[in-house]
Amino acid sequence: MNIPENLKYTKDHEWVRVEGEEAYVGITDYAQGELGDIVFLEIETEGEELAKEEVFGTIEAVKTVSDMFMPVGGEVLEVNEKLEASPEIVNKDPYGEGWLIKIKMTNPSELDELLDAAAYKNLLEA
Repeated sequence: MNIPENLKYTKDHEWVRVEGEEAYVGITDYAQGELGDIVFLEIETEGEELAKEEVFGTIEAVKTVSDMFMPVGGEVLEVNEKLEASPEIVNKDPYGEGWLIKIKMTNPSELDELLDAAAYKNLLEA
C-alpha cells in the first residue's frame, strides 16, 4: 500500500498536501481500495469556507456512498474538474491526478493534529 511520507493524513482516510497557504486534499490509497470502483463524486462546496472535519462532498462507488471530510479548515478554491468525466482517476492515482479539492487554509496549525505517514500506517495496522 502506498503511503507517501510528504503528506498528512486523517483517521477518516483523507490526505492533505500543503503548498504554501494552499493545500490539496484527496482520499488515500487505502480508502479508494476499500471503496472499490469509484463512479461519481459530488463536490458542491467550491467557494465555501468549511471547518475542520466538515463534509466537503460525497464519493460514490459501486458498493457505497461515503462523505468526505475536511482535514483542516479552509475555503474550497477549486474542485478537480477532471474527475467529473473520469472519477476512476481517484482509483488509479489517488495521490496525484486524483486529488479532489484545493483549499486555502484558515488555520495551518490544524495540520499539527493530523497523522504523519508512520502514524497513518499504524492506524491501518491496528
